[in-house]
Amino acid sequence: MSIASKRIGWIGTGVMGKSMCKHLITSGCTAFVYNRSPEKTKELTDLGATLCSSPAEVAANSDVVFTIVGFPQDVEHVILGENGVIANAKEGTVIVDMTTSTPSLAKRIAQEAAAKDMAALDAPVSGGDLGAREATLAIMVGGDSATYSSMLPFFEVMGKNIQRMGDAGAGQHCKMANQILIAGTMIGTVESLLYAARTGMDLDQVIDVIGSGAAGSWSINNLGRRIAKNDFDPGFFIKHFVKDMGIALEEAARMNLSLPGLAMANQFYVAAKAQGLEDLGTQGLYKVFETMNQA
Repeated sequence: MSIASKRIGWIGTGVMGKSMCKHLITSGCTAFVYNRSPEKTKELTDLGATLCSSPAEVAANSDVVFTIVGFPQDVEHVILGENGVIANAKEGTVIVDMTTSTPSLAKRIAQEAAAKDMAALDAPVSGGDLGAREATLAIMVGGDSATYSSMLPFFEVMGKNIQRMGDAGAGQHCKMANQILIAGTMIGTVESLLYAARTGMDLDQVIDVIGSGAAGSWSINNLGRRIAKNDFDPGFFIKHFVKDMGIALEEAARMNLSLPGLAMANQFYVAAKAQGLEDLGTQGLYKVFETMNQA
């Protein structure tokens, strides 16, 4: 299926969403966009997107509606609210929530969409702002296979590694596994670089070596480079990562599953919030460990 000339809606044009929507527009889609801060849609409206005043207006004009917002309560508001997508979209609309949210909410959205003769997928992503800009995101999808197949051409414009993980909610569960791995890896990343800095080594040179060996990871090779440049701007906000870890810990508790490494990482990131660092990128954890080690 060609996506050219398809009418899409896009709700949430922040660090990730703006680039993702841009790829669809440049692939020929007609876009209707909404963001709580309208000025954040300018790059998209300059490309021809229509700025809408509400999620309802987006839904009324679109065949497919994508959402990528901050928190589960935001997802609930823009999709399930009175002025939201499901209440105002036409039959046959497909809703694709790309926010990292709760599996239970993903299941509820799918059920309520089906009741209105619509379809819904949960499709959270991994790869940060760089992956969004370069269209190399990993996209993990939950929902029925027919809807997934129909949306695959859209996903292929935004990402490189795209997998249907199972029924509604499965995409969110996979994203939790992703975030659990990142949480522990980020502790190793900042401790490694803090150690290197304390010895006086050049951080980029260290990353050149250890990033290509057994210790190599996306975090050291990408976020480590930002730390080396003293760049703590958000590719992914600390406040959103704390939200994600909270969801993972809640799901683990529900399954009677102990994840002490995740719990420890979560506490360090909560400390980052307490220090006023919540709007930094996840690499801002480095500042927490720096503060702990100040003489």
